[in-house]
Amino acid sequence: MIKSASQLSLQSILKLDAATCAAMGALLALVSAPVSALTQISAPLLFWAGLVLFPVAGFMFACAQARRVPMWATGLVVVGNGLWVLASLALPLAGLIAPNALGWLFLVGQAVVVLVFAALEWGAVQQRPVAS
Repeated sequence: MIKSASQLSLQSILKLDAATCAAMGALLALVSAPVSALTQISAPLLFWAGLVLFPVAGFMFACAQARRVPMWATGLVVVGNGLWVLASLALPLAGLIAPNALGWLFLVGQAVVVLVFAALEWGAVQQRPVAS
């Protein structure tokens, strides 16, 4: 039986978020030049964004190992995801980068995925029973 998103534990969501962070980090760090050529997003920006994702993925994975993820850690992950989404959209809107149509699709697509993770993580925290 497949669990719905609302039935996933915070630990499971964090593990999945960590895996996607690591995968995106590897993609951006290893093939930043070809991705840049396709999207017109600067290769160094893609490369360094990819490297930043590795410690983030490590933090998320470490949090996911806890029997009960601390609220501060979940809050940090949710805020970090929100800042990633904001930066993904603010950079081109402010004219700091000039992606082509595929670049916009790439930025918006990954921002939506990150926003979904933030919402799932926050929702999982809200569903936790309150300690008495």
